[in-house]
Amino acid sequence: MPIPIPGKVNSAMNAYRSRPNTLPWPPILLVSILVCGIALNSFTPLTLVFPGGRILGIVLIATALSIDLWAMATLRRAHTTIMPHRGSSHLVTEGPFKLSRNPIYLGNMMLLVGIGLFFQIGWLLPLAVLDGVLTYYLAIRREEGHLIAMFGYKYESYMKAVRRWI
Repeated sequence: MPIPIPGKVNSAMNAYRSRPNTLPWPPILLVSILVCGIALNSFTPLTLVFPGGRILGIVLIATALSIDLWAMATLRRAHTTIMPHRGSSHLVTEGPFKLSRNPIYLGNMMLLVGIGLFFQIGWLLPLAVLDGVLTYYLAIRREEGHLIAMFGYKYESYMKAVRRWI
């Protein structure tokens, strides 16, 4: 992804200024992958049973939902959008964003794994990885371009200080 050069017009970055994407890919992917995992399990069960698996599933679901809600509240307090296809008005580096540049997407992956463990749907574990890969290619790369175009050096410094996932 090209880095904007101060003082020069960079058409690739100007495209990212208004919004990073036209579709809210992360929630679409989350729901689609969950439905695919359930459908795959209906046709070809991949049961995942081990001692404590359901308890671990509950813990992961609760943790994922807590991270997601914390991140959403942090974005709301900063008066910027929660929707991943809309343009950001403020660079948010507080709350869960101190620990991960993408806490909601991390929470989504944890949620898929937790649901898979709780309901013993083994398909959701590899599909959670697929969710992360697709989210990276369809959303994160474009969001990073948008944030660089909007916030420049501040976002680049943040990228160096905070990891993408964990």
